[in-house]
Amino acid sequence: MSKTALITGVSGQDGAYLARFLLELGYRVVGSQRRSSSLNTARLAYLGIEKDVEYVDMDLVEITNVMRVVEEFEPDEIYNLAAQSFVGLSFEQPIYTADVDGLGVTRLLESIRVINSKIKFYQASTSEMFGSVEQTPQTENTPFFPRNPYGIAKLYAHWMTTNYRETHGIHACSGILFNHESPLRGREFVTRKITSQLAMVKHGHQDYMSLGNIDAKRDWGFAGDYVTGMWRMLQSEKPGSYVLATGEAKSVRDFAQVAALELGFDVVWVGNGVDERGVDRKTNRTIITIDPKYYRPIVVESLVGSPLKAEMELGWTRKVGFAELVGAMARSDDKQAQDRSLAF
Repeated sequence: MSKTALITGVSGQDGAYLARFLLELGYRVVGSQRRSSSLNTARLAYLGIEKDVEYVDMDLVEITNVMRVVEEFEPDEIYNLAAQSFVGLSFEQPIYTADVDGLGVTRLLESIRVINSKIKFYQASTSEMFGSVEQTPQTENTPFFPRNPYGIAKLYAHWMTTNYRETHGIHACSGILFNHESPLRGREFVTRKITSQLAMVKHGHQDYMSLGNIDAKRDWGFAGDYVTGMWRMLQSEKPGSYVLATGEAKSVRDFAQVAALELGFDVVWVGNGVDERGVDRKTNRTIITIDPKYYRPIVVESLVGSPLKAEMELGWTRKVGFAELVGAMARSDDKQAQDRSLAF
């Protein structure tokens, strides 16, 4: 008999890749998302699985809604990928972020405890919980020091997941995922902003693009690799917390450089600070500028994780390298910019 998985946030990047992976394993996949005027299934359609997922409205701020869904679909596994996931927006909407990203997880865990404590639970934690890091690379034992409301809310959810695991015996796991990207990434995120807007510049739809702190470093991997780690956590005999990362730190500048090269630009950087510019050496045209409005109130300069525990205990490894990832994103956006098929 096939297993049933409930994925919150199924219409997002991670939800789509996870849904495809579980369907390939023979799961019945139920995808939930917050009710809106229309169901956005563009990413699922991109992966060819739009009609293979069952959909249900569920809002993590409403406990009775959550409990009804869990009772109706009787999932064997719940993957919580829903969140207010924009760091910058969390400064503008700290209360909403705390409710969805923090208390929303408690509502899910409490529903599991009350309805069926044998349901396995995956919580999408984040490297933003580390914040001002005290050691590099970061591991499962690195002290947390979040520097934004998003990271703070996620840390609450992370510890609540640990509490329900230890107090109530629920098979609840936290995946501390470092930045993971793909062609399905939202355009609000800096990586997809870079590839999509540089593609627009290439095809003459805009003159240049603007970035904030281009020297901030992150550990970037491919989202399709990371969802396999989520599943492996719930198949493990003993639940726990695991870092999923590449172990390599690359700057926003590095990301832009590789993306530009893939799109046919040869970027050289001139100037300093807010006056720095990325100039295409072939045409002497400025294609990247710095705009202080994209700086965050508090900057986390560098995050890089160690996936050693996940490799040793789960047998998980990432397969897609940095240049391959950036190249795939740039090629996808190049095609979309060329025919203006901006689906997501």
